[in-house]
Amino acid sequence: MSEVTLSEFQPASKLVVKETRVLTPRFPVIDAHNHLAEPFGGGWDQRPIRELLDAMDAANVRAYVDLDGGWGEDILHRHLDGIKAHAPERFFMFGGVDWSKWPEHGDNFGEWAAARFRAQAARGADGLKIWKPFGLHVRDQHGALVAIDDPRLDALWAVPGELGLPVLVHVADPVAFFDPLDHTNERYEELHAHPDWQFPSPPFPSFMQLMTDFKTLVLRHPATTFIGAHVGCYSENLGWVGQMLDDCPNYVVDISARISELGRQPFTARRFFERYADRILFGTDSGVDLDTYRIYYRFLETDDEYFNYGSSPVPGQGRWYIYGLNLPDDILRQVYYGNAERIYKTNVASAS
Repeated sequence: MSEVTLSEFQPASKLVVKETRVLTPRFPVIDAHNHLAEPFGGGWDQRPIRELLDAMDAANVRAYVDLDGGWGEDILHRHLDGIKAHAPERFFMFGGVDWSKWPEHGDNFGEWAAARFRAQAARGADGLKIWKPFGLHVRDQHGALVAIDDPRLDALWAVPGELGLPVLVHVADPVAFFDPLDHTNERYEELHAHPDWQFPSPPFPSFMQLMTDFKTLVLRHPATTFIGAHVGCYSENLGWVGQMLDDCPNYVVDISARISELGRQPFTARRFFERYADRILFGTDSGVDLDTYRIYYRFLETDDEYFNYGSSPVPGQGRWYIYGLNLPDDILRQVYYGNAERIYKTNVASAS
């Protein structure tokens, strides 16, 4: 028998279990974490608005949070004018921070960034998106790494609270991205394909340093609503995320790009949904992709066992399959649209 490389190893399960096709969700959906532009959104911003709306309708997505404006004000303006203007009730567009301007503004950067976001909100931005370079790569005028809880940014975080707009934050990354890339790393294939996704400490801060600094930030600004992307950036430890939710009433999380983690701990995950049903937002982070939406609906609505959370034969985030949560209707309503309607002050889904 010849040896098989890891990339060639694709075992076929012999389990005989139920397979449920969920073509549309049980209730209307607000996708609270997604993109429209490349590389994450599939280039929908370059296609006719009618095609985009038809694709959303096919998945029963009544509203869509586009985070691409976090990359730059030019993208925000283009999406506000080219997309939201044509269907304002169906899109929420986020602004962002230009960290490259820190050396120019020095210790006054926080005030400058706050003023820029105030202008973005006046232009139509519905929230502020913070990308993961914050805490890993952003440096001040002295070349020093900026900590997530740096008090020089307090003015920035205060403005969304004043305006009643949320701040969606992605800090850190999967825990395995901070571990040595060796035979014990469960994300070996993913990191081998994307070596720039690995953040060993040193030179980077440790994973837990990033998380504790983030919690300090959220605690320090109770008047501002923070959304923790990707199950609060720590889906591997729902106990830790739950404790942060308990300690921070101004904090909610979304489930985007993390059903791979939630689905391999179905009992713990279901208890998490039951306890924090009013603090969890639906999202996919995969563009307007009907097949991906249907996998998410299957995960949330059925008790199917041991199924692929992705579209490729070998799932992209780790070599395991997931189990459905079979959530009751009252929780599904909150996760699919109710919580997002509360945060964005809309009834676009419940009224449909």
